[in-house]
Amino acid sequence: MMHPDRLFPVDPATRAIARSLYQNVRDLPIVSPHGHTDPRWFALNEPFADPATLFVVPDHYVFRMLMSQGNRLEDLGVPRRDGGAVETDGRKIWRIFCENWKLFRGTPSRMWLTHAFETLFGITEAPSAVNADRLYDLIDDRLKQPEFRPRALFERMNIEVIATTESPLDDLRHHAAIRASGWKGRVITAYRPDPVVDPEARGFLDALAAFAAIADVDIGTFDGYLEAHRRRRAFFKSMGATSTDHGHPTAATADLPKPEAEALWAKVRRGEATAAEAELFRAQMLTEMVRMSLDDGLVVQIHPGAFRNHNAGVFEAFGPDKGGDIPTRTDYVRALKPLLDRFGNERGLSVILFTLDETAYSRELAPLAGHYPLLKLGPAWWFHDSPEGMRRYREQVTETAGFYNTVGFNDDTRAFPSIPARHDVSRRIDCGFLAELVVTHRLEEGEAHDLARELAHDLATAAYRL
Repeated sequence: MMHPDRLFPVDPATRAIARSLYQNVRDLPIVSPHGHTDPRWFALNEPFADPATLFVVPDHYVFRMLMSQGNRLEDLGVPRRDGGAVETDGRKIWRIFCENWKLFRGTPSRMWLTHAFETLFGITEAPSAVNADRLYDLIDDRLKQPEFRPRALFERMNIEVIATTESPLDDLRHHAAIRASGWKGRVITAYRPDPVVDPEARGFLDALAAFAAIADVDIGTFDGYLEAHRRRRAFFKSMGATSTDHGHPTAATADLPKPEAEALWAKVRRGEATAAEAELFRAQMLTEMVRMSLDDGLVVQIHPGAFRNHNAGVFEAFGPDKGGDIPTRTDYVRALKPLLDRFGNERGLSVILFTLDETAYSRELAPLAGHYPLLKLGPAWWFHDSPEGMRRYREQVTETAGFYNTVGFNDDTRAFPSIPARHDVSRRIDCGFLAELVVTHRLEEGEAHDLARELAHDLATAAYRL
């Protein structure tokens, strides 16, 4: 199913160089500095329940495509908010997936799934209605074996370190259990404060109350609220965190005078903020998070530009992260100006910018990162985590920001088996891009070999302080 030269340039001379570069990086350990795998898997190390639970139910790339062709999320086993009935027979879910395999033709999901099937389970035939039950039984039998438990797969995948992402309200018990187990796999957390930073988030006021309780701080004042963040950040850092993560609707930042920030906080904590005031509060909190990072050293990631939960019916029935987030146009030049006026020339900290608006790469993001010491560019993200998206990213960013104002690759996934596949795609695309620079005499081949390793491993390790 997988051709050894997949994704390499077509020109024979360029392809030969790409092959050579790839051979030197293909087996490097995986650094996964940002993602959404469940730490419970590694804490409990229990077998994955069945093929559908591993490949279909947790992967919004998979079930959003199936849903787009009329399949019900209930029939795909996606849990409902209200605990209502959904399909629990993994075999039935798997059959729907296999019967609709053609829907993934030409998509990144097809590459990731194919890679996992072949490298983990030895499957070299395409799923179909005919072989669905046989493939299910094959994978299900393997999942019952010790070498297919989460920790064993982690080691087999050659993962050096993986970061999960947790809310400030999480007690990180699973991370504590991993540490206490004596297992040597490195699983760290990242601080994602959105539930207590976004006044428009569902359950925000209840989350604030829980936040005050878990931090053991009176958050009646803005200073108290900020102190609660400092305490939770310190706890997350003690559990291995090296970064924070912020999924705001826009990249807006603000730097309000203290009396204005206090007055805004008073409205926010009472649930009285307007939509404009909610946006201003999120903007202020990005600046506050960077200010805190100057003290505790946590790297800041900003993931803006998604219209979250666009499908209101799906959100109400199934909750967030169900494939209904849609990219939007995003401004960075004006949005980041207040933050950069205050901290842009800091050299001891990195703020990593992501985008779903590719038009911003060459116009805004690369010029900003190519100037301000504070800024680095995250890799092609989410809808653009694809061969074409990765190529566009390198083409639009490198001429202005170079390679060293970028941070390598991260997979940003809940789909555990797809992690090696995603990193392999990134390494192949980067090796092809570097090979083209070599054959057009813009890069020496020795430099390309150095860069291939840095893009595959070293830049992420350095940027995320791993």
